[in-house]
Amino acid sequence: RLMHGASLTFGLSFVVVIISLCIGVFIGSLSALTKGLKSSFLNHFLDVILSIPSLLLAIVIVAILGPGLDNTLWAIVMVLIPQFVHITRNAVKEEFEKDYVMASRLDGASSLRILHYSVFPNIVEKIVVQATLAQSAAILDIAALGFLGLGAPIPLPEWGAMLASGFDLFYIAPWTVYLPGLAILMAVIATNLVGEGLRHAIKL
Repeated sequence: RLMHGASLTFGLSFVVVIISLCIGVFIGSLSALTKGLKSSFLNHFLDVILSIPSLLLAIVIVAILGPGLDNTLWAIVMVLIPQFVHITRNAVKEEFEKDYVMASRLDGASSLRILHYSVFPNIVEKIVVQATLAQSAAILDIAALGFLGLGAPIPLPEWGAMLASGFDLFYIAPWTVYLPGLAILMAVIATNLVGEGLRHAIKL
């Protein structure tokens, strides 16, 4: 059950992060190219969303959509998208102020061409770092919502749901709580270590 649960808690977190990354980077890149009232409104809206803890926001969204694993995944996607939009928007705006972008503009390159060929290769590191942080947050959020009974139903071997169902047996069979908890801990640590390794590899 613990090994099968890895596909639910750890595996689905990959899917959630990839969907959030694609949508967030797309919106963040386009918003970085806009100016004026739209850009200001989006910036303030993102500040408000990011000031709310991700787990609390996910709980609110699941409460609206209804409990269940599918709704949990969509809630976490919606929670993670603003983080990618924010980091991408700031990184793209910072790169567009540098001299090499000005040189590309003088050569007649369009903003989209500069974004694709010049800016994105220079902000990959920041996006990878944010993706690893989002991966850790997604693992914890999926497990937390499962533990609270809002995510995967208890018959499914999701690590958070296994923790919740194991509390009644804690004094009789403590491994029913220890093992899922250790699995969550090791998954988060492994994600952070891999992310740090990727960041150093991209730098080189």
